[in-house]
Amino acid sequence: TVPQVMRDVANERNLALLSTPLLSSTFIARVTRYLEDALAPTTSVHGVLMDVLGVGILLLGKSGIGKSEAALELILRGHRLVADDIVEITRRGRTLYGQPSEIIEHHMEIRGLGIINVKDLFGIAAVRDRKKIELVVELVEWDPQARYDRLGIEEKTFEILDENIPEITVPVRPGRSMTTIIEVAARNHLLKLQGHHSAREFQERLDQAIADAGLAPRRRRGDDVE
Repeated sequence: TVPQVMRDVANERNLALLSTPLLSSTFIARVTRYLEDALAPTTSVHGVLMDVLGVGILLLGKSGIGKSEAALELILRGHRLVADDIVEITRRGRTLYGQPSEIIEHHMEIRGLGIINVKDLFGIAAVRDRKKIELVVELVEWDPQARYDRLGIEEKTFEILDENIPEITVPVRPGRSMTTIIEVAARNHLLKLQGHHSAREFQERLDQAIADAGLAPRRRRGDDVE
């Protein structure tokens, strides 16, 4: 029961007075979670957000590059769609979460096919409402004059809401399976989280082999002395 003195003060100050049957601790926890979401920094980007092997992958690229088509093939392989076309991003602490807009939720636009409902076509297991963004994959048109990272040593990042997310750039050309590359990128990201950086380990072995070859004793034919 709300004490009368509180009612009087609320009326005098023109303040809303709310009551709840919940325990104070339960109510405070729920309000705190709500305010964290309502007041968190937000933005939106044009792209596709997928859950691939538990890794939240944000696909970026100009319109028509094939983001939705790659996402559709990933769904056929058992991965999950979070958002297509418009990804709404919220920062909670140092973590970024992506979700679909309410209007486009669970829908995809496939050129030549139109709008499809992924949840109705493939079931509830093919979608999810929210996912932490852990990797950005930018799809770009293949340019024979451009320089692409062939070893994976370079560490690029993509800034969203003042947070830097690991980014890789994948050139698109006929004959390249984007879905396979994205799946391998997810697996490679999981390996890095476990402390295994394949490209760096290869580079270290290569440097060591070059160093050993340079320090190896050299002999001239017919000589017995090094």
